Amino acid sequence: MSQSALDGNVLVLNRFYMAIRVINVRRALTLLYRDCSEVIENDNGQYLSYDFESWCELSEFISADKQPGEDYIQAVGFEMKAPRIVRLTRFDKMPMQTVRFNRRNVFARDEFTCQYCGKEEAGNKLSLDHVIPRSHGGPTNWENIVACCLRCNSRKGGRTPKQARMKLLNHPAKPRVNPMMVQAADDPRYECWKTFLPAAG
Repeated sequence: MSQSALDGNVLVLNRFYMAIRVINVRRALTLLYRDCSEVIENDNGQYLSYDFESWCELSEFISADKQPGEDYIQAVGFEMKAPRIVRLTRFDKMPMQTVRFNRRNVFARDEFTCQYCGKEEAGNKLSLDHVIPRSHGGPTNWENIVACCLRCNSRKGGRTPKQARMKLLNHPAKPRVNPMMVQAADDPRYECWKTFLPAAG
């Protein structure tokens, strides 16, 4: 199986078609196979739903005419199209309004860009920086943590930006919408998500 296709992003909707989280294709196919979800697919402007069996049939039918940006997974005897959106058939809770504070979401909020020098980096080349250092009483929260490249982190050390003569590009704040959803929706492969995402503003 294609590792990259299985690790792709899938938007999860609740029973009422409200976006609640992002999972990988591997997890999405497990939910689909266990009959806990259905695939939501845009077909010429109309959203259609597919269970596991009908999704396999559709994949087999259209795999000969692959479109740019579509991912396929090699199954036994045919290729299965990687879903982009799944809807949970038995989950009707509202999406959580609180965006979880974690490393991945901070990087996504800051668009994987160092908030001091403006350099865009891969996640493994970024660190989290306390704007007001912990040694000065700075908290670990959305309003005091930014993505920072290793070079700028080393240069700033345990000082405030003013003490280090470094300027923040953006004032850190808690995002209203899950930044992973917003960032992934900027990828052309996940254009279909935008119908289901709340405004980020």
